[in-house]
Amino acid sequence: MFRVLEVRAQQSFLRGQSAIAALFCSLGFQYATWASRIPAIKSELGLTAAEVGMLLMAAGVGAAVSFPLVALLMRALGSLRLALLSQLGLTLLLPALAAAPNYPVALGVMCADGLLVGCLNVAMNAQGAALEAKFERNAMARLHAVFSGGSLLAALLASGVSTVTQSVRAHFGVAVALLVLLGAYARTGLLADDGPAGEETDAEGAAQAGSGKGGGPTKARGRRWPLPSRVTLWMCFAMVFGTIAEGAMNDWSTLYMRDIAKASAQTAPLGIAVVSGMMVLARLFADGWRARWGDARVVLLGSALAGAGLAAALVSGGVAPALAGFACVGLGIAAVTPCVYAAAARQGSDALTLVAAMGTTGLLAGPPLIGFVAGAGNLAWGMATVAASALAVSLCSTRIRWTPLQAASSGSG
Repeated sequence: MFRVLEVRAQQSFLRGQSAIAALFCSLGFQYATWASRIPAIKSELGLTAAEVGMLLMAAGVGAAVSFPLVALLMRALGSLRLALLSQLGLTLLLPALAAAPNYPVALGVMCADGLLVGCLNVAMNAQGAALEAKFERNAMARLHAVFSGGSLLAALLASGVSTVTQSVRAHFGVAVALLVLLGAYARTGLLADDGPAGEETDAEGAAQAGSGKGGGPTKARGRRWPLPSRVTLWMCFAMVFGTIAEGAMNDWSTLYMRDIAKASAQTAPLGIAVVSGMMVLARLFADGWRARWGDARVVLLGSALAGAGLAAALVSGGVAPALAGFACVGLGIAAVTPCVYAAAARQGSDALTLVAAMGTTGLLAGPPLIGFVAGAGNLAWGMATVAASALAVSLCSTRIRWTPLQAASSGSG
């Protein structure tokens, strides 16, 4: 009998994990789909390079300012309905972007895309955290690996469709069909929301942070927008520094390889390939590391490895040390965002929403920050900022309350 119950629990876990993974795949796939056709959109609308930059910025701004709306929608709809609605909305925005008649309309579509990305990002991570709590099994890192897999799938589709036709509408039509299938599959196994317990957790944390006692939660619960607790703020800092490191490596590694490490034109793109490859590989195994060593140690040691490895590569110079340092970044920083998202979800949906917004801020601020530092000195100093950001994550991680999975599950029940 016990064996039968165990098998059923395993089947329920796998069904929920695969349904939530469909959401993560959808987000990575949708983003990489429109990003892959930026040159074609630029040509069709007759945009300048500066206008393309503003188009990309519109999506980032929409995601960054989505925090108040997402917090309200999470309370009103719950993570299940918000995830499905935002996934559907992102699906419909692809043909809207392809049909945009002019630049202002395209800006509006991209801003809406950013808002819906903020919604889906919070909702799907809340679903992932709920899955971990319900079954007392780590899953968040693999879900984030599926996000990267969705981006890879979109890149392969773009390459394949481009060999047949250059039509953006035809390409996006195929992408919409795949996104509809992913959304339909996600409906089959998402987890029902348990109710407002998460918000109470966050409000109590805010009350205790403000008074140093546990005696004022009633007043805090009455606030519409409870102040974040100290623990939540440390999570925000860790997320900002972690996403600065992650985003900057994606944007600047190839240029560093070419201009500083003096790599050949054929070797320079290996920088981003090493970072991305190690990140996906690490996320596939990171849930096992979390189960064995705990989130606190995985984040602390991983971010320290990323910072120290990149710093050593910058001091050594050369192509081989650079690739080794980039591998350290991909390996070490990969588990940071999944672990911080899981910890934030256990503090409540308000904490998760704020931490997710700060993650978007880090992704937006990282590349320009590195460019500013590089402009003041050179790109080696810019990469040193990435190493410092990774080390800052390790310091922040020591201030976060990393609730063990079993304790979080029993506390929420």
